[in-house]
Amino acid sequence: MAAVQSNETRRIHPHKFTLWVAIGSIVMMFAALTSAYIVKKNQANWLEFDLPRVFWYSSFTILLSSVTMHLALKAFKAREMGRYRTLITVTAALGLLFITLQYFGFRDLELRNIALTGPRSNSAASFLFVITGLHMLHVLGGVIALLVIFIRAYSSRVKNYSALPVEMAATYWHFVDVLWIYLFIFYNWIG
Repeated sequence: MAAVQSNETRRIHPHKFTLWVAIGSIVMMFAALTSAYIVKKNQANWLEFDLPRVFWYSSFTILLSSVTMHLALKAFKAREMGRYRTLITVTAALGLLFITLQYFGFRDLELRNIALTGPRSNSAASFLFVITGLHMLHVLGGVIALLVIFIRAYSSRVKNYSALPVEMAATYWHFVDVLWIYLFIFYNWIG
């Protein structure tokens, strides 16, 4: 019996394709910034300092939020809407907690006389503030996406709701999680 080959090609949804292009662009931006960090590290005015301890807590928080996002997506696909609503709420709250903890990390640096600009600034501090600040903005974008699907989760039309937005939010959320872990490892052990 001859094998039947399908001429049908698998197509990626245009929104998913756009998301992957955006993720690729973000990866290139952070790769460029961390590469510049390594090059600039040889400057005479480079100041070595430890990351704030609160960044460890924020790392745990974003990892935990990735777990809750994964479980929320599974619950949505199983049409367990009560569980989905709870998990998407927890994920958004953990995202906001991550941003709050990052802010406290910035405050800790300022209390240690490490600043983004001015006389207390140096290249190392500027890179840290810019790179982590940009990541924080991308997490905020993810939180906004989570809030949109959170609002949709409580609408009356949720039963007919496509999984695509939830899948895309999950993909982006896992991406900002992996990106933060990369940055955290980079700052602690590579850079």
